[in-house]
Amino acid sequence: MMRIVLATGNAGKIREFSDMLGPLGFEFVPQSEFGIEPPEETGDTFEDNAILKARYASARSGLPAMADDSGLEVDALGGAPGVRSARYAGEGAGDLANIEKLLEAMTLVPDASRSARFRC
Repeated sequence: MMRIVLATGNAGKIREFSDMLGPLGFEFVPQSEFGIEPPEETGDTFEDNAILKARYASARSGLPAMADDSGLEVDALGGAPGVRSARYAGEGAGDLANIEKLLEAMTLVPDASRSARFRC
């Protein structure tokens, strides 16, 4: 079985990847098993951040690694919060603070213009 580090702290993602690809001979282990803390996400795109996280985990574990990055893109906000979705209200802010900031930013946006997408 080929071991692959999954550069995430999300136990649900470990289960999803294991369920999908485990039968094909892949074993996914969380980066925490190697004491790896996530790197600072400095990329300009989701792809940049995923590559950064995978390379970081691979270099520290000595194993192949996979990662993803995702976030919310709101058209009326020019694609924000985008790659900063998890940190939209500031470093260390939680989901509730991010949601509150997003709703505040959307206050004057008419319902007909409230389109968005979740991008991975």
